[in-house]
Amino acid sequence: MRHSRCWLRTAALLILASGCVAAQSGQGTAPALRVYTSEGKLSSLDEIVAAMGAAEVVFIGETHDNAAAHWAELRLLESAYARYGAASATASAMQVVLSLEMFERDVQVVLDEYLAGHITESRFLADSRPWKNYETDYRPLVEFARAHQLPVIAANAPERYVNRAARLGPDSLRQLSQEAKRWLAPLPYAQASAAYAAKFKRAMGGHAAAPGAHGNPFSLEAQALRDATMAHSIAEQLRTRERALVLHMNGSFHSEGGLGVPEHLLGYRAGARTLVVTILPAGAARPADAGGFKALGDFVVVTGPGSVAP
Repeated sequence: MRHSRCWLRTAALLILASGCVAAQSGQGTAPALRVYTSEGKLSSLDEIVAAMGAAEVVFIGETHDNAAAHWAELRLLESAYARYGAASATASAMQVVLSLEMFERDVQVVLDEYLAGHITESRFLADSRPWKNYETDYRPLVEFARAHQLPVIAANAPERYVNRAARLGPDSLRQLSQEAKRWLAPLPYAQASAAYAAKFKRAMGGHAAAPGAHGNPFSLEAQALRDATMAHSIAEQLRTRERALVLHMNGSFHSEGGLGVPEHLLGYRAGARTLVVTILPAGAARPADAGGFKALGDFVVVTGPGSVAP
């Protein structure tokens, strides 16, 4: 979800188990975090990377203003490249692809031009509508990809069309030009599953729609457009690139528990092999009936004071 919509949370606390050891990174002391499996057992970032070997797509769900989450995302990208990408120097090397919710599909050409060195970074930033926290939180990912010639996918639906779907309904998107429709999932896009719709309604305080940031309308149909478009962007990468390993970064609501974008992906690519990693602050509010770690992902990374990286 957009940076300004991190309020999609409920009021009950997730009670966390403890247990940790110290770790250092190449850039200094690691931030406080713990890693758990879906069964609630202590794990590690290395175990997440090992599990990537059986996946085509790794969904990494974040809280957008969580600095420790962004640190973990960069470590996972670096490690995936070292183990599975060209850096592994093996015959079975995979094409590691970075996919981002934080850029919209209609700026893909600008992003590609920057990665190829055709335009300056200042021009890239002026033309690509980066999020306000790009410099601190997402630039390290893009710069790593640029330095190692990794594709970066601007995966999200343009916000102007998301706004239209929220105000006028998804059928209104049919009136767009063929060029505009290129930036969206094929119409009509699938609506949210019953489980996702129920989660969305709980997060919205029992309503299917409500005002979003700055008074813009926000609805389940608009959310589904984002999810479907990101899923379609990923599916296109899997279709056009052999042995791709896509690391997709999005707000945790979009992918936790395999709901949202992962569900839509299966509609575009049946049998896609996915891994869901959810990164949450230790104090993040969760639904009271969340069902523990299994409702969050294959791995859960918990950040916050009192933890250190396993």
